[in-house]
Amino acid sequence: MKYVENLLKDYKNGKISQKKVIEEIKSLPYKDIDFARIDHHRALRQGFPEVVYCPGKEADEIVGAIKEIKDKNHIVIATRADQDIADHVMDKLPDSIYHKKARIISYGKFPKPAAKNYALVITAGTADIPVAEEAIITLKAAGIKTKTLFDCGVAGSHRIFKEVDLILNASAIIVIAGMEGALASFIGGLSSCPVMAVPTSVGYGASFGGVTALLGMLNSCASCVSVVNIDNGFGAACIASMIVKQSR
Repeated sequence: MKYVENLLKDYKNGKISQKKVIEEIKSLPYKDIDFARIDHHRALRQGFPEVVYCPGKEADEIVGAIKEIKDKNHIVIATRADQDIADHVMDKLPDSIYHKKARIISYGKFPKPAAKNYALVITAGTADIPVAEEAIITLKAAGIKTKTLFDCGVAGSHRIFKEVDLILNASAIIVIAGMEGALASFIGGLSSCPVMAVPTSVGYGASFGGVTALLGMLNSCASCVSVVNIDNGFGAACIASMIVKQSR
């Protein structure tokens, strides 16, 4: 959206020609860069540009996609990047940053939060923090003010009691938990806003790599809980960012 606004301002102020504006708008629906079709309308529709998912892509393809998206946006992120991919991208794009725990590469300037409304990210245990970090960096890239509560699982539920005000004043909550995933129901019963539950692959054998937490969250008796896929901090953050923006 900001790119289009700046384009129109430049035309109005005589900095660029009508021909140049038309040329730029032609590529806005999407740009075909051989190995991918970059959706430049994503930011107009959803308020957040397309994101690069790294697994399955060649390192130079990731660099190319990042450069194309950044050309029309202030910030672009690439998710699920391992260290080798990150090293390659940072070599080709020196201003890029690797958020190792989140496994996200960011390129560009993070926007300042536009409102006091905030998303709250809660983890059951410290082993869930990498998934939380993926959500936090995604929220930050979307311009969402974010607060966190880590290591507040139901094995010691008294740890959450003094944080009730933080829960009640949030516009959206992301609850990240492995094991049996019970924390989502617990927070859902306290909150006054939508809760995005993220099951993680944390747990012993019968957790089945997060399937037990997933099923537990899907069967939550708290009516405000919705569930995303296992370890999908990114997806939860995208939903939470839309909710926070609408709550303004």
